[in-house]
Parts: sequence; structure tokens; C-alpha cells
Amino acid sequence: MSYDDGMKVRREVLGDAHVDRAKPDEFTRDFQEFITEYAWGEIWTRPGLDRRMRSAITLTALIAHGHWDELKLHVAAAVRNGLSEAEIAEVIMQSAIYCGVPAANHAFAVARQVLKEGV
Repeated sequence: MSYDDGMKVRREVLGDAHVDRAKPDEFTRDFQEFITEYAWGEIWTRPGLDRRMRSAITLTALIAHGHWDELKLHVAAAVRNGLSEAEIAEVIMQSAIYCGVPAANHAFAVARQVLKEGV
């Protein structure tokens, strides 16, 4: 996939506002191009999993590693990708068993804030 294909998917999943805020400068240009081409252009476009499933997996990985800012972004993306609030809550509940109760507790707080603010 090309950079442009990756940018299209990135915008569809994360929203234009986020992508516009992440505009690369000289310092971050290579990194932004890397994640756009490989994460969004290669991984998020692979056959075999739909975007809903990819979102659920991503939420779990972010909870497991305590990446709370990225979790905010991907809770909104999960809604955009078709997950309901109830499904997001179930992903967090499942994560409690495998990632730990404190991580899930914090994830619920993060998700509640994002869902309350609206996507």
C-alpha cells in the first residue's frame, strides 16, 4: 500500500482533526511517514480482520501497556469503527483478566471521559 492509502485509512479511523494536529515537521516527518505507511497502509488494510476487530485488539494492547493518551484516541476510533459503548466496556472487562484490574480501572475512566465528550 502507498503512503496515500495509509493516510486515507488513518483519517477514516482517527478522524481528520487528529491527523491534522499530527502534521509532521522536520523532526517528526520520518516517523509520521513510517506509521502512516506501515501501521495504516499495511497493517490496518490487511485482509482477515475488519476494523471493528482491529479496534478491539488495539484497545487491549493499549490497556496492557498503559498507553493512556493513545487509548483516548482509539476509544473514539473504536466508536467510528462501529463498536458500541457496551462492546468497549466488554473489551475493557476482558482486559481486566489479562492486563490487570488496575489497568482496566484506569481504562474505564479514560473511556468514560471520551464517550461522555462524544466522538
